[in-house]
Amino acid sequence: MDIFLLLITAASGLCAVSSTAGRQYHFIYDLKNMTEAQSYCREHYTDLATTDNMDDVNTLNNKADLSQMVYSEYSHRAWIGLYDDVDSWRWSLSDRSFYGLGETEFRKWYPGRPGNVYDRPCTIINTDGLWYDYNCKKQYKSVCMDVRGPNVTFVLNNNLMTWTQAQSYCREHHTDLASVRNMTENLKLKELVPSGQDIWIGLFWDSWKWSDGSNSSFRYWRPTEPNSQDEPCVAADFSHSGQWENWNCNVKRAFICYSQLKKQVIKLSVLKDSSLDLNDPAVVEQVLKQVNHV
Repeated sequence: MDIFLLLITAASGLCAVSSTAGRQYHFIYDLKNMTEAQSYCREHYTDLATTDNMDDVNTLNNKADLSQMVYSEYSHRAWIGLYDDVDSWRWSLSDRSFYGLGETEFRKWYPGRPGNVYDRPCTIINTDGLWYDYNCKKQYKSVCMDVRGPNVTFVLNNNLMTWTQAQSYCREHHTDLASVRNMTENLKLKELVPSGQDIWIGLFWDSWKWSDGSNSSFRYWRPTEPNSQDEPCVAADFSHSGQWENWNCNVKRAFICYSQLKKQVIKLSVLKDSSLDLNDPAVVEQVLKQVNHV
């Protein structure tokens, strides 16, 4: 019979591993600006670091060597892969397979909207089927969607909630806040809007993107950050638990790359009439010794 072993192997120079994403993080203590750091990471690894959750943050905090991040000003900071890309409206449901060609860009804004996205980064639809950018902290009803293969059903949530609360509610009880991919779906939502009211949909403005194109919506900003439109690059401050700050991209500092852990499949053949017990620890140990010499 054949045995297939799946091994996860890492490149040399292991610094820290994020098991949830299969990423291996590498701290580079040579001083570079954001553009130089990105080029270096893409040449030698995969890209600048992306983080998906607090487990990733904790991994980086445990590995960071503050003694090698001492600068003339603002020490203990290192570039990560987040950057500010202006004009970035996107849907709460980020699964790209859900959208056909051009469907992520469908919009039905009221004339003159959107306006000041920094004050109004969330979206409501009114009884006319038109969209408005609005303050996310306002409380409205919302529309969720259930996605079952090619079938999409829109469901009105009558509870008054902020946009973030509505998003959490829809993700817990349905699939997500409603995405609107075309005029047909917009008409379906219009029919759900109570007369004279507005409801939340899943479109929101977030210009922060990852260098590797990841859809991770995880954020770990320091209080009051980000605080300037003129500082579009992000550094983690390891003197404050790895929290993030936005900075001028030309500042030179240490940075964090990542590489993707590699998968290796090895096929071993064992005679069918073999008396080997594959659950025997001693047998397993011998197999692993053979694998290490492959």
